[in-house]
Amino acid sequence: MSYCDEVFRANCRDILENGFSDEHQEVRPRWEDGSPAHTLKRFGIVNRYDLAEEFPILTLRRMYYKNAIDEILWIWQKKSNRVNELNSGIWDQWCLEDGTIGKAYGYQLAQKYRFPEGEFDQVDRVLYELKHNPNSRRIMTNLYNFADLEDMALYPCAYSMTFNVTGNRLNGILNQRSNDMLVANNWNVVQYAILLVMFAQVSNLVPGELIHVIADAHIYDRHIPIVRELIERPAYRAPKLVVDPDIKDFYDFTVSSFEFEGYEYGPPIRKIPVAT
Repeated sequence: MSYCDEVFRANCRDILENGFSDEHQEVRPRWEDGSPAHTLKRFGIVNRYDLAEEFPILTLRRMYYKNAIDEILWIWQKKSNRVNELNSGIWDQWCLEDGTIGKAYGYQLAQKYRFPEGEFDQVDRVLYELKHNPNSRRIMTNLYNFADLEDMALYPCAYSMTFNVTGNRLNGILNQRSNDMLVANNWNVVQYAILLVMFAQVSNLVPGELIHVIADAHIYDRHIPIVRELIERPAYRAPKLVVDPDIKDFYDFTVSSFEFEGYEYGPPIRKIPVAT
């Protein structure tokens, strides 16, 4: 089986066996019928994925990686908050009256700041540093802008990336305040591994490690039987990620720039209830 499947199984079993239940506490999230969405949670999960060894995509079930890549390009490349610029409906339930998700995610990455070399937004600053100052220990982004939280449809879950070059390897640390293990765990891992691959390619580097730090890793109460079944499924070998080698500019990547060769997977899980 893939290493990614091993990690996911271990995380889920740890939460199911040792997790803290908030069933007797007041919680913010709600199910579609209005009832509280309780969780089993573990604090402080840290997972490491070496992209030089294999790409971390789940095989226990089919991951719709094209939609995942579309969203990460929407946030990091388009720097958009407009829901109609996505090719899936994953943000529809958080869409505000103006058609956006407010000042969240891509909006934050589009804001420009002054540096000694001129004005940059956060994405372009990372690309500049990787090209001109790859040994810097200051290459990072942050989406959790306290001044704008009240204008966000949803506070950022995956909120910070720190990039670090070691030799010719580009490594990254993804910090996430909250992670729904069934719905979003591997979705986010795939996205930020792809982001690392893109930044490495356009910076003449090779992808190194992605470290995923999760403050609150949880399984929702209505997801527990689904997760129990999922982690008992057979797993497969990790597929090979193939990236268009001719792309040298981050803004030229599209969803079709990526393919997974030999991607075998279990059946998809349809109509997963999502807490909001």
